[in-house]
Amino acid sequence: MYQIDLKKPCKAYFIGIGGISMSGFAELFHDNGFNVYGSDMKESKITKHLSSMGIHITYEQKAENITDDIDFIVYTAAIHPDNPEFAAAKSMGIPMMERAEMVGQVMKNYPNAIAVSGTHGKTTTTSMLTHIFLAAQKDPTISVGGILDAIHGNIRIGHSDNFITEACEYTNSFLKFHPTAGIILNVDADHLDFFKDIDDIRSSFHKFAKLIPEDGVLVINSSIDKIEEITGDLKCKIITFGTDRPADYSASDIKFDEKGHGSFTLVRNGEVTDIRVNLSVIGTHNITNALSAIAVAEYYGIDTPSILNGLADFKGTERRFELKGSFNGVTVVDDYAHHPTEIEATLKAAEKYPHEHLWCVFQPHTYSRTRALLPEFAKALSHAENVVLADIYAAREKDPGDISSRTLQEELKKLGCNAHYFPSFDEIEQFLTKNCMNGDLLITMGAGDVVNIGEHLVSK
Repeated sequence: MYQIDLKKPCKAYFIGIGGISMSGFAELFHDNGFNVYGSDMKESKITKHLSSMGIHITYEQKAENITDDIDFIVYTAAIHPDNPEFAAAKSMGIPMMERAEMVGQVMKNYPNAIAVSGTHGKTTTTSMLTHIFLAAQKDPTISVGGILDAIHGNIRIGHSDNFITEACEYTNSFLKFHPTAGIILNVDADHLDFFKDIDDIRSSFHKFAKLIPEDGVLVINSSIDKIEEITGDLKCKIITFGTDRPADYSASDIKFDEKGHGSFTLVRNGEVTDIRVNLSVIGTHNITNALSAIAVAEYYGIDTPSILNGLADFKGTERRFELKGSFNGVTVVDDYAHHPTEIEATLKAAEKYPHEHLWCVFQPHTYSRTRALLPEFAKALSHAENVVLADIYAAREKDPGDISSRTLQEELKKLGCNAHYFPSFDEIEQFLTKNCMNGDLLITMGAGDVVNIGEHLVSK
């Protein structure tokens, strides 16, 4: 198998270079002296930025773009074998790797390769670690799944032994990684268009944990059901964290300020410390995320002031309880939550945020997820006083005809929830303008384009 060596620059070609993750790694290779080429379907702000750095990009994917002096090719999961560049590279015998495999290859170049996994909270926790490592002046290389102000994007190119990345379980992509340290935040039923069931998902996380070498560490949430099935046969060091069950890192005297920001006293190995942690993000779930970040930071010897300053400085990432503005005295927040556990955590956190009435505009993400978790979605959404449903965001799927947002509306009404459905964003905006009152809190929620509703309302 081809092995990327960042100390031996060569010629690399990216099929689909304009993607948020692909572009970041193209920049990383370029910074390390690689001769980077690539292609995409159309020009964008991202590709313009890469071109300004001297990366050569073609906007027509054709076989002639693939030359025999290319040392390896990286492609996204969206690229199929009938793609002319993919087919040409295959016929020429050029080493090829999908994006996740490339990330795994890159990780091998860093003695401290930290992979943050879990069904929920990956972007937030990776961002917390980023702030801590930056506060400690550890000069990390970062790959995060959202836009983080502290690094002005989704990637930071450092020049140390430290590499921090998200590790997504979908299609088992994180099994191609090579972590020396791993975090497992939680294990819930999701991506059931790929996984058979929760046992299949748990098996995948177990395989991920087994990737960590004997001299590495796994930091894992003690509240995960039957945790011993994941940790029982591991040879690496195991550190637990959590607030629900006994753990190596836990919290006491949890409080929330007037904006819902959490604070707590750190409990380490059952002993209450004199360390008071103040967060600038809301919700109990972020206290749990912070505990995992603290555990990793202390494992790497980072001092307490850097940990506290890093966590206090982290004010969230794009689309994670992101304040968008206001209209008619209504505060508008946007959140990426698209799984019942995430929805419930966000809405419970919102209860502590100043407001008169809580409105949630939810756009379900994929038909398969909506069908598989329909009762759970209804129960989670019922934490909002008023729910407005948009049509299901299809993403990679086709409409099967047997599930819709109306189905979810019916489930919500069975729970006595004030639920509405409208087939267009315009109708949703008109309804909200008429019914939301001064002092209310409106959350647009989902992994699709529902964010546009709130942004349009505040721009009027």
